[in-house]
Amino acid sequence: MSNQTSTKRSVLFLCTGNSARSQMAEALLRYKAGDLFDISSAGTSPELIDPRTLDALKKFGLTIDDLKSKSVDEFSGQEFDFVITLCEKASQECREFPGAKAQLAWDFPDPKERCCNNPFATTLSELNNRLSMFLLLEGKNQPNDKAASSQRIDEQISEPDSITIDPISFYKCLTDDIRLKTLMLTNYHGELCVCEIMEALQENSQPKVSRNLAVLKRANILTDRKHGQWVFYRINPNLPMWAKKVITETTENNLALITNSLDHLTNMRNRPSKTNFCR
Repeated sequence: MSNQTSTKRSVLFLCTGNSARSQMAEALLRYKAGDLFDISSAGTSPELIDPRTLDALKKFGLTIDDLKSKSVDEFSGQEFDFVITLCEKASQECREFPGAKAQLAWDFPDPKERCCNNPFATTLSELNNRLSMFLLLEGKNQPNDKAASSQRIDEQISEPDSITIDPISFYKCLTDDIRLKTLMLTNYHGELCVCEIMEALQENSQPKVSRNLAVLKRANILTDRKHGQWVFYRINPNLPMWAKKVITETTENNLALITNSLDHLTNMRNRPSKTNFCR
């Protein structure tokens, strides 16, 4: 489909196998806002769709007829308004998709490897919550009759923690305006550098921002990576699930707190390009 002939904005979900998470995201967003977006999904190393993915989608009344596993190569040369990676490997393999007007990095655990009750339903629920947030920010005139699809799928999540976080220290980190908004912004965008955070928050003091980032890093809430002169920060993927849920639900339910910051980031000039970081 040519993006030039469509009035809809386009979204491409990327994952490694295009067998679970990206298929769920494609089906969910198509159901929730298919009249607003052209939605596709692909894998960097595509494999057959996991039958448990289709079972979870069918259980909650989502259409699976048009789903098929595809290689990202099929979309070479195409432009997308949003490219959203859903796993760490896909994000690492190309930190910026050529032709993407905006790229988001959402890292969800692979349901095939999760140790919790109903892992595929749990992943579907988490994706639904994140896409609801996405639509609040990016969707316009969303039909009210889609409201039922935005409701959370109540599943008990009991995933073993990768690291231990002291809850008192964790909540203390959320009491500062810069730190809280930084976590909300990185939760949405996936990864941001210091200059992007400064622009988003309209904060002119780099030492002040860096000090707060250091606090979050010492608490193991953020991790960083350095490439050349840039240092990029993201939510620690090894955070316990309860801590991830606090950050995610705080973001989802308080979008007004960062709406202006997201606008500042969107309009930022000379943002650091991640194109040269593609592997």
